[in-house]
Amino acid sequence: MHKCDLNISINKLSKIEGHADLDIKIRNGSVKDVNLRVDENRRFYMKAIEGRPALAAPQMLSRICGTCSVAHLTCAIEAVEKALGVQPSKQTIIMRKLMMYSLMIRDHALHLYFFALPDIFGIDSILDLADEKKELIHEALHIKEAGNNLSNLIGGRAVHAPFEVVGGFTNIVDGKKIKPMIKELKSIRRYARNLAEIFYRCEWELKRETNFVALVTNDFSFLEGEIRDSNGTRVTEKDYGKRLEKVVMPYSQAKGFEFEGSEYMVGALPRLNLNKDKLHEKTRKSMKKYLNLFPSDNIYLNNLAQAIEITHSIDHSIELLENTDFKKEEIAKPQKQSGKGVGVIEAPRGTLYYSMEIKDGKIKRASIATPTAQNLLNMREDLRELVSGVCASANPENQWEKIIKKQAEKIIRAYDPCMSCASHFLKINWK
Repeated sequence: MHKCDLNISINKLSKIEGHADLDIKIRNGSVKDVNLRVDENRRFYMKAIEGRPALAAPQMLSRICGTCSVAHLTCAIEAVEKALGVQPSKQTIIMRKLMMYSLMIRDHALHLYFFALPDIFGIDSILDLADEKKELIHEALHIKEAGNNLSNLIGGRAVHAPFEVVGGFTNIVDGKKIKPMIKELKSIRRYARNLAEIFYRCEWELKRETNFVALVTNDFSFLEGEIRDSNGTRVTEKDYGKRLEKVVMPYSQAKGFEFEGSEYMVGALPRLNLNKDKLHEKTRKSMKKYLNLFPSDNIYLNNLAQAIEITHSIDHSIELLENTDFKKEEIAKPQKQSGKGVGVIEAPRGTLYYSMEIKDGKIKRASIATPTAQNLLNMREDLRELVSGVCASANPENQWEKIIKKQAEKIIRAYDPCMSCASHFLKINWK
């Protein structure tokens, strides 16, 4: 073991959602501290909705994140509906699945093409491939466009969709646009396979034994199911919050979480590890070679898992659009004005948890656990593993800082974190 002392800082990690810094302290060749600091401004969104009408709260909460506003909107709606006894129709559930698929298609494409691929090709931006591999830029933009168009068709807009509300959707799907949408989805499917092949061939590896947690659903729709982990634990959605323990990170504007007393990971990799047999039949058939790698504890396979989820989202969307006769429906009404409800869905970056307490039609109390906040402790331990490996390697000490900085950013990007969603205000009990 080298006896090197280093203080390594990465200010403003690049190619992630939001802002974060990383500080690493090495003493006598041993890792002493790894601090991943979320630097977003403190956000008071849970406090801001107190006293607001419960039926209006989901649209407000969708503003937490422009990237995955559909996930926050849908999860908040689910929590309000369960608190007030709202029973959404079968068609509403189908439309929500399509909204989540639209989100997965465009959000995963953003991460994989624009944030992760530059690492693979050793470039700063995917735009640097404009001459050598311009087809990748073409494919990236078309996949994102298809995801946006699907969201526009179902929800009225790709970001902060106005049609999805508590109890249903305010507008009917335009039947004239369904066939063109199906055609567009079919046209991008081969692009998703090309993307999966790139990450399948990537030989990066960082393995560390950890716990994987995900919402397991019957059709891999990211909605309604049972929380499971890789240790065999099974938890109902309403009890998920009881298994989470908040961990104060004094150097960060975000809090971390432990599940069953230890760090854990949520996201596409846990979903594939725990639920790959529920993928669409067509996806399972065409992605068999890639699916053989799962389950896995290699963090970098989170990228491949996202590429597979794009394909599943395309395949199931096509099936739902082809087999659903969309009709105008009345919005389902609340059966009561007070109650408690929990919403749990799978957002692009992992399990998203909402808990709502409503009194006389207004929000009394709310609690939110975002995927990135849940991943922070696991991310930190993966970084510790990485740095320890570099310190124990045969690499010259004068190369440690360069190697660690490069590898650390790659690992953080593999999680596809959204620091804006993770930003939070810590409650202080003054004495």
